Amino acid sequence: MNGTTSSAASAEGKTVPWKRIFQIIRWTTYAIVLVAVLMIMHAAPAPPVVISSQAAARAEQKIQDVEQAVSAGQPATLRLDETELNSFLSSHLDISSNTAASTGPASSSPTASAPPTGTSPADIEQARSAVRDVKVQLIEDRVRAYVVFDFHGKDMTLQLEGRLGASDGYLRFEPVSGQLGALPIPQSTLDAAVRRMMDSPDNREKLRLPAEISDLRIENGEIIASYK
Repeated sequence: MNGTTSSAASAEGKTVPWKRIFQIIRWTTYAIVLVAVLMIMHAAPAPPVVISSQAAARAEQKIQDVEQAVSAGQPATLRLDETELNSFLSSHLDISSNTAASTGPASSSPTASAPPTGTSPADIEQARSAVRDVKVQLIEDRVRAYVVFDFHGKDMTLQLEGRLGASDGYLRFEPVSGQLGALPIPQSTLDAAVRRMMDSPDNREKLRLPAEISDLRIENGEIIASYK
């Protein structure tokens, strides 16, 4: 009898530590998930980009000059620095947070304001209703996009950094890093997501570049588009 009682006590003693371990793992998992959610919901601060009506006007003039050269059958190169690019976007993107700040002239270029091939009005309206702000940094040979978007009434931020390029008439993006809120996106997850987006038949036509553009890249803090 004593032997049976001793065996039962011994078995119970071995079971209790495992129960505690499982409890610790469970609550640790809950804590990790909670921290991840809080980091995702924590909006990252906007990058310090400069926007001005003068820079928007310069971008407009550069685009018009390139269009005139292309219409005349001449090759041309469009170069926009970070301020010109953000000022142009601010004056052309119809999103809530930068409507009041748009001081640049209205676009007179149908090419610049036309949506990508294969983009429906519903797609455009859906994107506009979700996106609150867009800012772009040009860093050496990379582009870093900062996007504020609405997620069920809560503003969230997404940051993507990578290299832009053109391949067989399509826009290509090679991700270097990404961050959702304050939570870094694992490189493998980022690569897989961008690859699926780029290779998706539904998105491929949206990534088609105008036929006149032969090359697109970031170089020395400028976005450069070569027209043939």
